[in-house]
Amino acid sequence: MKFNQYFKNFAFAALILFAAAAFSSAQTQNFPAPRESKLLNGTRLLVWNDAKANKVTVKIRVHSGSAFDQLGKEGMMQLLSDILFPTEQTKEFFAEDLNGSFEIVTNYDYIQINASGDADKFLTILETLAAAITNPSINKESTERVRTALLAKVQELEKNPSYIADQAVAKRLLGNFPYGRPQFGSPESLAKIDFADLIFARERFLTADNATIAISGNVNPDFALRAAKRLFGGWLKADKKVPATFAQPDTPNQEKLTIKLPNLEKGYTRAANNAPARNDKNYYSFVILDKVWQKLVCPQRFSYQPHLLRGIYVISGESGLSELPLNECSRGGQYLLIKDGKTIFPAIPQNLFDEAKSKTITDLTNNLADLWLDVETYKLNSVQDELQKLNSVTITDVQKTAENLLNTPSVSVVVTASETKQ
Repeated sequence: MKFNQYFKNFAFAALILFAAAAFSSAQTQNFPAPRESKLLNGTRLLVWNDAKANKVTVKIRVHSGSAFDQLGKEGMMQLLSDILFPTEQTKEFFAEDLNGSFEIVTNYDYIQINASGDADKFLTILETLAAAITNPSINKESTERVRTALLAKVQELEKNPSYIADQAVAKRLLGNFPYGRPQFGSPESLAKIDFADLIFARERFLTADNATIAISGNVNPDFALRAAKRLFGGWLKADKKVPATFAQPDTPNQEKLTIKLPNLEKGYTRAANNAPARNDKNYYSFVILDKVWQKLVCPQRFSYQPHLLRGIYVISGESGLSELPLNECSRGGQYLLIKDGKTIFPAIPQNLFDEAKSKTITDLTNNLADLWLDVETYKLNSVQDELQKLNSVTITDVQKTAENLLNTPSVSVVVTASETKQ
């Protein structure tokens, strides 16, 4: 009897070890390690060589974003991003001359340049990016051009009641904490920013030791390293690192905020809760929950915004002014109700959980370079550890994550019509 029990225990342990080994092997296949190097100035270089590819992609991430805007000068890091490639000519050049694409992604956590082109144009891609990033043209004239363009964008956004609701609920939840302030700034904050502020931001954040270059495609890793040394070797380091630490926000006011605007034909509702940061152990539970609710629940929409220091979960709805919140569901899903600042949610079906988890794994697999960049931006342990965390998430974890929303302070905002018509 004891022998049989011992054998069963041994067999079970062996099965667990076999499964772990198989999973580790799958990780290695899905997430091949890049060739890693570091330039003398601190820039980290990651290269994936795919001899079968006819394209090459270069991603350059600066690991600081709009969270580092000075209070009262919101929009500063966005302007720094805009001034690197201030015209549409760069996008046209990559599309027409290099048979590729170009974009800049700026958020609260980082600035990232994504560029691609034919493999034989790799050196041209790298030269074009290096010239702008390592020595950007920041002066009174260039600052005024990008500020004028961003101001026009902000002025249009501030006419949009949906944008007004988004900004109001973030402000209500987080106050002057970075994620409660507008990434693009306001007309008032943009007016306070001059070229000296952008030079200050460049010297502190747009630096060699605060950046990672990820290259993937048909490119020789040794050649990529030599090219990076030549083109980015002169990029200056920062005098000192700027830690991502900020005073925590006060407990939010949970009384519903009503904003009245003229000439509205429908209302806009927002409810927001604090949520896990990107490096939190419950991050993947929230990602899966978000995907489940996108299909399960209506008429609300959901937005999980994970950041370095904390996350935000926003539930959005729109309705006719006489029926806030919505009381009909056009997509046939279940209701997620917001009542007295609390979220009431339906049970999570197994099939939707499985589908959401599978989609999350696929998303990670298809964005290999970004995941490696996230490891550095968000101070994660490793790429493989991330997939292990995701793989271990159960439906019970996700249901508990949903339940925890009931126990965190929630704020709500309603944007509705004023009685006065204009």
